[in-house]
Amino acid sequence: MEAPTRVGPGPPPKRVNCADRANACTASRPSEVTTTRRADVVAAVGVLLVLSWLVVASSRCSSDNESAARRPPDGVPFGAFGGSDHSGVDALARFASWLGTTVTVGHAYLPGQGWEDIEGPNWALDPWSAWRAGRPNRMLVINVPMVAPNEPPLRDQETAQELRRGAAGEYDRHFHRLAQRLVERGATDTILVLGWEMNGTTYSSRCSPDAQAWKQYWRRIVTIMRVVPGQRFRFDFAPVRGTHAISWQACYPGDDVVDIIGMDAYDQAPGSTFGDFVEQPDGLRAHAAFAAAHGKPLSFPEWGLYDYGDNPAYVRSMHAWITTHDVAYHTISDYCPHGVLACPANPQSSTVYRDLFGVR
Repeated sequence: MEAPTRVGPGPPPKRVNCADRANACTASRPSEVTTTRRADVVAAVGVLLVLSWLVVASSRCSSDNESAARRPPDGVPFGAFGGSDHSGVDALARFASWLGTTVTVGHAYLPGQGWEDIEGPNWALDPWSAWRAGRPNRMLVINVPMVAPNEPPLRDQETAQELRRGAAGEYDRHFHRLAQRLVERGATDTILVLGWEMNGTTYSSRCSPDAQAWKQYWRRIVTIMRVVPGQRFRFDFAPVRGTHAISWQACYPGDDVVDIIGMDAYDQAPGSTFGDFVEQPDGLRAHAAFAAAHGKPLSFPEWGLYDYGDNPAYVRSMHAWITTHDVAYHTISDYCPHGVLACPANPQSSTVYRDLFGVR
């Protein structure tokens, strides 16, 4: 996919209501009053107590229902990309409000025009680190180029040279500084998607010009970032679905430097049906099998619509795939042509997405 413009484990608690949890809703019911006072006093006191209990119980159960309604219907953390600066934080809030449920994954991209970008500009790190700090269950995902400039892509010979320089340690300081800046802002558990879509041709951070150097470079970046005190980063290896310039499996740098095996998955060629996307070489089934063999969870850092317009069947199929596999998180690219809320060209897909991923 073209680059975006700059613009938790386990399922949640089962949704319940007062009818489902009668014991909890009646646990504070007052006991019967016994007294030697006159019957009318007893009755009056009893009525007052019952009314008081009803108000409290109603409030408690209403609060429970409202909390349950805000929980996501499925156990997989998810979000949407709508911008890498503060506008993306605002867009994510609108996305959550539209769905009527909790959205716990924020997603941003570091620009790759120059090496200083890879150290993390304030306009990206500040708003997203603050968002992450807002609630303990949030997950921050940041895509990080491995080569600058990342796009438009360098020629193969130039890319190969850059990968070799990186593997030799020439760019260590930039990734070390990024790690420091994230830790300084409290974003110590950020998921970092290095050199995404490395099996394609869109970016300079691609693998095919020198796969061995690419893998060595990835390993070096992870090692450099992990030495920063306080970090708890996870690293997501995320090709684009299918075989393009190279099989993504030939780029895999090793289990010790990968925490999640992701895939960017759009309804685009090669293939035209979801069955094609599942069964093609280096497709969704190969992705799931590879991750299972390596003991890693899956992710879908980018997914959405592309070649086939407003395609609600694809949204349904992705929902079914995500909720029946070991997926750490997923984020839809919520801008045209890929998105739902932020793309008026996809009204049917938008409705289906909201029905499946929102409150129901």
